[in-house]
Amino acid sequence: MKVVSLAVSEKKGMSKHEVDVVELLEDHGIKGDAHAGAWHRQVSFLASEAIERVKSKGYDIGFGDFAENIATEGIEWPLVPVGSIVRIGESVVVEITQIGKKCHTKCAIYQMAGDCIMPREGVFGRVIRGGTVSKGDPIQISRPPRVP
Repeated sequence: MKVVSLAVSEKKGMSKHEVDVVELLEDHGIKGDAHAGAWHRQVSFLASEAIERVKSKGYDIGFGDFAENIATEGIEWPLVPVGSIVRIGESVVVEITQIGKKCHTKCAIYQMAGDCIMPREGVFGRVIRGGTVSKGDPIQISRPPRVP
């Protein structure tokens, strides 16, 4: 499990542009990204495999086009429960706070790609401990304890 793409944007509802490194700030999100702030969806995750499925249908899309901050390899995000702890690289810790989201309008992403998989396959989190994340960084996931 690893990071394969990092992306940021200055405005919400738009595709993000790829970058090589991001700085995550505790209880804020990715420095310079429109989704950062004091709320529960500071960082978004999407599987690169999900992006490739859409791309294989003939759409001209790539990393960042679904407004995901971090695209990963080897993780089925919709199966990761809320409350899970995601460790990225050497120091970053993110708590998963939401699986999927409601899309109220057909945003620019939907218009370009013909579909938006973020409502079904995107996962969101809150930064518990900040630090720097680079492409290729390993990811570890700890699931929340089961309540009897």
